[in-house]
Amino acid sequence: MFIAIAIVLLPVAWAAISYNLLVRARNLVSEAWSGIDVQLKRRHDLIPNLVECVKGYSAHEKKLFEETSQDRASSLGADTISARTEAENAVTGQLKSLLGVAEAYPELKANTSFLELQKSLSQIEDDIQYARRYYNAVVRDYNIRAQSFPGLIIAGMFGFEKKDYFEIEYATERQTPDAKFV
Repeated sequence: MFIAIAIVLLPVAWAAISYNLLVRARNLVSEAWSGIDVQLKRRHDLIPNLVECVKGYSAHEKKLFEETSQDRASSLGADTISARTEAENAVTGQLKSLLGVAEAYPELKANTSFLELQKSLSQIEDDIQYARRYYNAVVRDYNIRAQSFPGLIIAGMFGFEKKDYFEIEYATERQTPDAKFV
């Protein structure tokens, strides 16, 4: 009798534990994503101020300012991780262009407001990087749990899908120059 009960209860207990572990992992992924989202919103809030600061010195870069605003808006409307990644990389490209324009204006580079905005952007991008690392680690753990036996059985039964990693470029990232000796 005891053996019969154990044979019935063990698979049920295993399924319940596996399900709960997957739910916990999925919730950690959601929590980690909201950490990234907070940092991205901070960056987006900074962009209009940065554009206005640069605009004061370089009015002929109107197209760049418009594209920066458009990319910012499309990023905020993205509804999947992959769409958000693509949109954020477009925003990063515009920020790099914006900072590149600033390089052409020594007075702007010396402007206190611009320097504060640039410092804030650098700090926010560091925070995004930390949040991205945490998110990707949590996604890795979730995907391993959902794609390895025996969790993949429960994941398949209850619709636990593979999660995407978040890869983003950084506007303040400096490229290492190529040293070529002739």
